[in-house]
Amino acid sequence: MATTEERMKILKMIEEGKLSAEEGAKLLSALTSGSRPGGLAASGAKWLRVRVTDVNSGRPKATVQIPLALMDAGMKIGAHFAPEIDGVNMDQLMEALRSGMTGKIIDVTDNEDGEHVEIFVE
Repeated sequence: MATTEERMKILKMIEEGKLSAEEGAKLLSALTSGSRPGGLAASGAKWLRVRVTDVNSGRPKATVQIPLALMDAGMKIGAHFAPEIDGVNMDQLMEALRSGMTGKIIDVTDNEDGEHVEIFVE
């Protein structure tokens, strides 16, 4: 069952323009169903965090936190920030998460756009 805090974070991301209304509705629906996509086991890690910073200044451009239970949707959102994420082997990544992996899972620098994208499991 989704907590009020999780729902409010999703609604806030919609309000800030970080998610479309359709993406937000899908996330809220997944929270309500109480299922864990991709068979992710409940472990100590509960959040997927995407952080985008400016390479030159080091200032944050965007930070998004999503419940780990919504990993599939989170990776799609992360792909909007870093097209290079398409080169990541998603099967290996999902297997690592199923085994309880935590910490930084993606670290990509796009010098052309001047962005550094990091994805963490916390």
